[in-house]
Amino acid sequence: MNESLSTEQARKLVLLSQRVPPAKQAGRATEATLSAIEHLGYIQIDTISVVQRAHHHTLWNRNPRYQPNQLDQLVSEKRVFEYWSHAAAYLPFRDFRFSLPRKHAFANGEQRHWYQRDERMIKLVLKRIATEGPLMAKDFSHTGKRVGEWKAKPAKRALEYLFMQGDLMVPRRVNFHKVYDLTERVLPKGTDTTVPDRQEYARFLITRYLRANGLGQSAEIAYLQNGAKPLIAATLEDMVSNRELQRVRVADQLYFALPATLELLGKPLARSKLKILSPFDNLVIQRDRVKALFGFDYLIECYVPERKRRHGYFCLPILWDGKLVARMDCKTERKESMLHIHHLVLEPTALKTDALFLALRKELKSFLKFNHCTRLKLHRTSPAKAKTQLQKFISDLTQ
Repeated sequence: MNESLSTEQARKLVLLSQRVPPAKQAGRATEATLSAIEHLGYIQIDTISVVQRAHHHTLWNRNPRYQPNQLDQLVSEKRVFEYWSHAAAYLPFRDFRFSLPRKHAFANGEQRHWYQRDERMIKLVLKRIATEGPLMAKDFSHTGKRVGEWKAKPAKRALEYLFMQGDLMVPRRVNFHKVYDLTERVLPKGTDTTVPDRQEYARFLITRYLRANGLGQSAEIAYLQNGAKPLIAATLEDMVSNRELQRVRVADQLYFALPATLELLGKPLARSKLKILSPFDNLVIQRDRVKALFGFDYLIECYVPERKRRHGYFCLPILWDGKLVARMDCKTERKESMLHIHHLVLEPTALKTDALFLALRKELKSFLKFNHCTRLKLHRTSPAKAKTQLQKFISDLTQ
């Protein structure tokens, strides 16, 4: 028999599984950061920096004591590494062997790279790194034309090829540029490098996803996992038959959950805490899922032509009271230590605006500090009448 949850219960289960808002934490801040990465399974890396980059932002929302140097420390201590989840990401080293199926797929041609393979350049790049040690793309001179959709020079394309198929790793970054080295020189001693078989890999993807997200459907678990959908669908059914998983109904949709996860419903959710999320936060990265569970129709508009944008270039979803209640288009002006709120858009369901704005004011104080800003400027709200109301709550932040 399927367990039935209300939409509110489902949202609570998802938020508690995602650890947002975060509960009180003990111990060292860096360990709390590692715990967040290990629990979520990955933290997406993004280049956009109109506010703090996505990987820092997502971790800050799980660990209020987070500082960007903690991530650098975890990489240097070889407890976290860069590779690919559904996108470029930081992954826990304890899961290293589960990165190998994708790497082998690139190496044997089962999965196509976004760059054309240049065997001569690949051999040249690999030889130089083997001989000279860690190198960046800029260490390879190129005077010719850059080609391809991303306009990358040949050495950069070769470096990424070798990275994706597992010959190279990234032991560190310098000014956000990757430094590449031979995998054998980066891997910690004793790292398990046995390749999981297809069944083990599918079980890993399922368990990792459901532990971090509370509820999941087959398509969500297989999200951007090349060719994995049939195997994951079959494995889900096997795990239900073995009572390792439970089917859960939410409205007219069926989901899967780990039995232990359902026990989280007995725990409290910090509903009064407001969190300003990254567009690439694990909670909101699958837009169809967010729409189905939270009724939040979200599109990041930095990839949309300016004339077609409805909400703004880089709108940050706002979580409060167990719901996604608004989106806020922000940009930092770092030389002026100013955070601009270009457009705050309230959802129609955001009714208790005094309580919402009080919670937003409290979080904005922390968000300013996190973005190294000391001042705030509110430009526009939708509905427009909310601007005067919000301005009263944040007047001390706009001085």
